[in-house]
Amino acid sequence: MRVKRVTMTMTLIISILFLVIAASPAFSAGQKEIPVKGMVTMVDLGAASCIPCKMMEPILERLEKSYRGKAAIIFIDLRYEREAARHFGIRAIPTQVFFDKTGKEVYRHIGFMSEKDIVAQLRAMGVQ
Repeated sequence: MRVKRVTMTMTLIISILFLVIAASPAFSAGQKEIPVKGMVTMVDLGAASCIPCKMMEPILERLEKSYRGKAAIIFIDLRYEREAARHFGIRAIPTQVFFDKTGKEVYRHIGFMSEKDIVAQLRAMGVQ
């Protein structure tokens, strides 16, 4: 009976720890905490060797400059940030995840996303 109680207690503790970790919306990649506090954030998760990811690179660079101070545009290379794949629940690359100013995920897209579609999503979230 005592072994069963200890096992149940350990299971409960592990479950609580998992929930605390999973409930934490922030992820740190390099020097950035994602999503960025108080700012609409778009995260593109992919790899530099992925063809659609390579196609998106110049788009993300342009948008990062255009929206600097208005929205955070972040690329995470999953070859080097493997924990990010687990944290964001990535099943295919590229995947774009959009967060509102409060850090809540509001939209997710899998595959190549055009500049026009990214801009439309950011505008729908109130970013001009």
